[in-house]
Amino acid sequence: MCDAVEYQHNNKRQFVYFINPYARLPVRKRCGADTLQTWGRRRDEPGSLPRGGWASHDSIHAGLWDRWFPRPVQIAAQRFLMRDIHGSTQWYPITRGHWLQGLLATEGDEIRLYVVTLTPGMPDAIHERWPRLVSKTGNTTQHINLPAS
Repeated sequence: MCDAVEYQHNNKRQFVYFINPYARLPVRKRCGADTLQTWGRRRDEPGSLPRGGWASHDSIHAGLWDRWFPRPVQIAAQRFLMRDIHGSTQWYPITRGHWLQGLLATEGDEIRLYVVTLTPGMPDAIHERWPRLVSKTGNTTQHINLPAS
């Protein structure tokens, strides 16, 4: 899973790890500007939105997020950190014009951002889940999956 994200904010490189209770990620607004949004909910944090920082693509399409009025968003990042099934970590770059797909969930005044993840289709994949990447080409959104290894 995506454990950390690197992004630019106010011309400074930021490294954000999910375990940090103040973790916020940049969400791209329609006007092109970025706004920082709280990344998920940790085990000990108050709130009623789901714990964790990830939303599986399958669970979204199954309607499991519907009660939190999910909204797809683009997370503007340069790269992300993944931990594989063996516990090793590796940074993966995000090419220009691509974004991590996020989901904004809302419960009353509480709004949190979750990274959308996919389950690899091959049995020998080194990651159990990986983030879903999207790119904007003209008026259509293309979905890009990461390689298995």
